[in-house]
Amino acid sequence: MNPALELLKPYPFEKLAELKKNINPNGQLKHIALSIGEPKHEPPGFVFDAIKNNFNGLAQYPSTRGMPALRQTLASWIERRFKLNENQLDPETQVLPVNGTREALFSFAQAVIDRKERDPLVVMPNPFYQIYEGAAILAGATPYFVNACERTYFLPDFDNIPTNIWKHCQLLYICSPGNPSGEVIDKSSMQKLIRIAHQYDFIIASDECYSELYREEHRPPPGLLEAANDMGVSDFKNLVAFNSLSKRSNVPGLRSGYIAGDAEIIKKFLLYRTYHGSAMPITTQYASIACWQDENHVLANRDAYREKYKAFIEILNPVIEIHAPPASFYIWLKVPCGDDEKFAAKLFQDQNITVLPGSYLSRKTGQANPGLGYARIALVAPLEECIEAANRIRTYLKRYKE
Repeated sequence: MNPALELLKPYPFEKLAELKKNINPNGQLKHIALSIGEPKHEPPGFVFDAIKNNFNGLAQYPSTRGMPALRQTLASWIERRFKLNENQLDPETQVLPVNGTREALFSFAQAVIDRKERDPLVVMPNPFYQIYEGAAILAGATPYFVNACERTYFLPDFDNIPTNIWKHCQLLYICSPGNPSGEVIDKSSMQKLIRIAHQYDFIIASDECYSELYREEHRPPPGLLEAANDMGVSDFKNLVAFNSLSKRSNVPGLRSGYIAGDAEIIKKFLLYRTYHGSAMPITTQYASIACWQDENHVLANRDAYREKYKAFIEILNPVIEIHAPPASFYIWLKVPCGDDEKFAAKLFQDQNITVLPGSYLSRKTGQANPGLGYARIALVAPLEECIEAANRIRTYLKRYKE
């Protein structure tokens, strides 16, 4: 067996299941799950039509590169959304469909890490999406964690990374809007990272899967390719952006996303994927085209999350400090007792609500674990359930204070 498998940590939801295993929740209350970032809004109806009308695609092997129509649709959407010039992205060389960002973020590290180099590092935020860590380890690299805490407004503290770390860095994962905080890396900070990447010759992989869920309609979060283009890096050297339909269109089961950016990197990643065997089914490609070409359902999606944030926060604001992040569908709540595991366990026991302890999403670096004392709450349940959950959490917090 690959010995690196022994270095992988339990996934956050394995740890959560273990935490809850011997707890008997309040049986008088219906369970409300706010722990997993799985959208529960209704997918747009045209997705089902696109699948139904293209069942014949199941009788064909798909190509790894995807259909030209899908690549063109992706290129056009990226250009519109991230303010690139029309026809700036070459759909033949700079865009690839992938089976969701999770698969691509993991496999990307396997393709780009040079194991022959001494002490290769993969730099990533902390807290983080655990795929980054596992991808680094199984690619033969060492994860280097950059804390995102209250002091840094829950953004990774990239300014204090030592020069020696950048020298050994081969891949930098960034996530904006962030998981779990929902905070957004501004364009000037992205541009600073791009300059560092060019100076030390490493790759930036930007996880942008929450980019279409934002609070202020007139302020969509910037993307890595947008930041690069604005500073004159129009070839996107050393830069790749990842995005998907899971959150944008409420179709996590479709497993559909893209990678876009540096043509040379994507050429090599395509070679890897050809052997990896991860081509997107043709039926899925047709459904994906329909989703990327429509914005009306995305507008409705954002409105639904805004309504949930407003209701949830209004109920809890009198009893705990709480705010809506600029983007995503999470609340990164500082728990009153400082013990996120205890908070999650007692909330499940007393109110039959599941949230995720923040320390399960982070690693201790030095003396600090930046997730300790926080809980991630995913407002993915229907509005009525989110309101019910907020009222129950309020009841729990009042009892705790008493």
